Amino acid sequence: MSSALTRCLWKTLSQQAAATRVVLGDHHRAVQNTWFLPVMTIKTSAPLRAEPKKKKRIDPRREQMMRERLRKKLKKLERVPPELIPIEDFITPAKCLDESRDRLAPKLSFEESERRALLLKEWSQYKQKQYMDEIKAVELAVEAQKEALKELRLESEELYQEALKPDLLLFPFSREGPSYTPPIPQYEAPEGKYNDITKVYTQS
Repeated sequence: MSSALTRCLWKTLSQQAAATRVVLGDHHRAVQNTWFLPVMTIKTSAPLRAEPKKKKRIDPRREQMMRERLRKKLKKLERVPPELIPIEDFITPAKCLDESRDRLAPKLSFEESERRALLLKEWSQYKQKQYMDEIKAVELAVEAQKEALKELRLESEELYQEALKPDLLLFPFSREGPSYTPPIPQYEAPEGKYNDITKVYTQS
């Protein structure tokens, strides 16, 4: 090979190396004069592998202090008795304890007090007589029932056993007593409005 061709070839390679150096910068300056420079321009990214997160190490002394704090809080809660929720139905309102609101009994005359005492005695005698009449009527009904069952057994044992069975038609038994006002037919009672003043207690 002639010296002129060698110089031309060397000049061409130097120009290529200079162009590559401009593109790559200082990263590949160490290999800029090698013949395999264009091949080294091909790069791949580094493999990225997932790593488990490192557990944060807890200082044993700090953990012991936290346990001691929790233990002290528990002891403090055990010393304090639980707060009971008050039952307002058993608490007399303060306005009802005012002595000035006491209603005094009316003063009765001697004649009025005697009349009421005699009326109370007459009412007691009437209720006693009514009670004794009811007891006597029940005893007579029981005696008549026993006598009827005795006669029925002499006539037929089968009828006697049937008579001893309870009457299932008597139950369920429902009865409506007298009311202050007669019921209004097809009357729908209104629901009404109210304010809920129920107190809500939270255990602290």
